[in-house]
Amino acid sequence: MYELYERLIDSFSTWLYSYILIILLIVAGLYFTIRTKFVQFRLFKESIKLVAEPKEDKNSISAFEALMVSTASRVGVGNIAGVSTAIVLGGAGSVFWMWVIAIIGGASAFIESTLAQIYKKRDKDGGSFGGPAYYIQAALKSRFLGVVFAVALILTYMGGFNMVASFNIASAFEGYSFYNSSTPIIVGAILALLTGLSIFRGGKTLSKITSIIVPVMAIAYIGVALIMVVLHLNLVPGMFVDIFTQAFDFKSAFGGFAGSVIMYGIKRGLYSNEAGVGSAPNAAAAASVSHPAKQGLVQMLSVFIDTLLICSATAFMLLSSGVVPTEDMAGVPYAQAALSSTFGEFGVWFITFALFCFAFTSLIGNFFYAESNLKYLNKKDVGKTGLTLFRLAAVVIVFFGAQLNFSIAWNTADVLMGIMALINIPIILILGGTAFKCLDDYTRQKKEGKNPEFKAKSIGLKEKTDFWN
Repeated sequence: MYELYERLIDSFSTWLYSYILIILLIVAGLYFTIRTKFVQFRLFKESIKLVAEPKEDKNSISAFEALMVSTASRVGVGNIAGVSTAIVLGGAGSVFWMWVIAIIGGASAFIESTLAQIYKKRDKDGGSFGGPAYYIQAALKSRFLGVVFAVALILTYMGGFNMVASFNIASAFEGYSFYNSSTPIIVGAILALLTGLSIFRGGKTLSKITSIIVPVMAIAYIGVALIMVVLHLNLVPGMFVDIFTQAFDFKSAFGGFAGSVIMYGIKRGLYSNEAGVGSAPNAAAAASVSHPAKQGLVQMLSVFIDTLLICSATAFMLLSSGVVPTEDMAGVPYAQAALSSTFGEFGVWFITFALFCFAFTSLIGNFFYAESNLKYLNKKDVGKTGLTLFRLAAVVIVFFGAQLNFSIAWNTADVLMGIMALINIPIILILGGTAFKCLDDYTRQKKEGKNPEFKAKSIGLKEKTDFWN
């Protein structure tokens, strides 16, 4: 049964990413880019300014904290192990296609997060929560589709993604002399304990943890990448030549698309930045802002932080190292080999530590999303007992994820994420008009010299909202 599942999940993942999602992601991203008049470029400076805005409501989280929760989920094993896998199996050109998905995906991220803000719900403490399940029901009047999405998200983030994060942390220790068959069990147990200590303290604690770990680790990681590049400046021109020439090797790509540079770049790029998947809107809805477009712009920035900064840092470290990888080095081993070739033992330990920090914040960021959708399924507060059981299940999943093998871990996560994207992207295409009007309202008020404040009636919104009437 195990081998049958492995073959089936591998075949479905290949089919999903080779034909459907690639077209859907690119078409949607280009459509939103054009309709928003290239919002990811036009209002990029504005998105940076908005990160520092104080929250409007003391019971909610700030725009920065919401950004860190979504970035915590985005910045994870995909930024190290995912980029490494794409380069080893797809070639240097896969980095280019990661960039493409991030750039056009920024517009998709803006739309979905703006919609989440418009249709967010008020919780019993006066704060807010929401996400795709909520805007699906509010705007399309379909509780059934909202439930399908919520279930898919919980399975993807608390299940598939957290298993991959746990697996990759455990696999990072394979290169050490002390590694043996019991190491994944020990690593899984430690991760499960740390995850439990974090998630049992609630959503606001999770946002504070991520707001500390994510920026500190990201700065340190980018710093090491810059040192690596400076030490190998003679290899940098060749690195960029490989990225751009291999990206457009269409004869090779379309001769065997399932294993091509384009597919690996898009698959690993989507896994890393999650634009259009419907995850980040769950964090966006929890932020307290005066206008929905503000959080849309902030979440758009998260895509760029993830891919254009951190994924690029990993790619540059690997490709400038001079280490030529073999197929069995896909994932963490290539990253460790690349850094150890320059920094020795420090390089191996640094990658392990970076992966641990990124993966751990992903674990708790992913749970934040899952808990929000559990509330949707239950229609009200889950109750202390139900929430405790849910959190225990999350801890158990983290433990067992460390015991998986490479292909099953990645393919399961890819398929679950693909299902979410298949639901969310058509929905935001249908509801995109509301987000476009919201953006126009925001830019109009900015031109008038105002700090934009949103009212549902100003864009002719007929659905009742908890915050904007």
